[in-house]
Amino acid sequence: MARYTDSVCKLCRREGEKLFLKGERCYTPKCAFEKRAYAPGQHGRTAQTRQGRLSDYSRQLRAKQKARHVYGVLEKQFRRYFSVAIKKRGLTGLNLLQTLEMRLDNIVYRMGLAENRPQARQMVSHGHFIVNGRRTDIPSMLLEQGDVITVRPQSKENGLFKDLAERAEKKNCALWIERDLKTITGRVLRYPERGEIDGNLDEQLIVEYYSR
Repeated sequence: MARYTDSVCKLCRREGEKLFLKGERCYTPKCAFEKRAYAPGQHGRTAQTRQGRLSDYSRQLRAKQKARHVYGVLEKQFRRYFSVAIKKRGLTGLNLLQTLEMRLDNIVYRMGLAENRPQARQMVSHGHFIVNGRRTDIPSMLLEQGDVITVRPQSKENGLFKDLAERAEKKNCALWIERDLKTITGRVLRYPERGEIDGNLDEQLIVEYYSR
């Protein structure tokens, strides 16, 4: 399975802003973007000075790439999500973001059970979660309203999960998810509203990119 294996800090530098792909580390002086707030590569500094002259296509491409990087989705899968979104009723851009938010790895992250989405993806891939009574190891699994996510009883003995409830208590849970830290269980109440999704994403530019 193809996946991005290079430094995720390069993605933040390429987009010219923090995408918070490393969780708590992004809030510390150790963050690579704090040290080198310019695009990676030999011509990174030069490219940053040309940001004001971006074409419409460049802005659309960067908006699409930013969304892909935030959710950790490759191009083929992202395009498939757009195809799903365009068939639904309502605003295509909002449908796309809601579809991305309903991924299992993202919901684990939104519940506060992981520091970042890559960690949430790894936890799911290792089979630590049960969805509606069935064990799953598919991070891209799309959940629906009413679906219940819980940690496997065997996984609760794992070192990563022993103090998970205490660590998760310090993190906010998305309002569209019901969380019970005593049993480490979550239930999807509804689809998130636009104001509950990352505000630095421009879904309209993404729609324009795929509508060319």
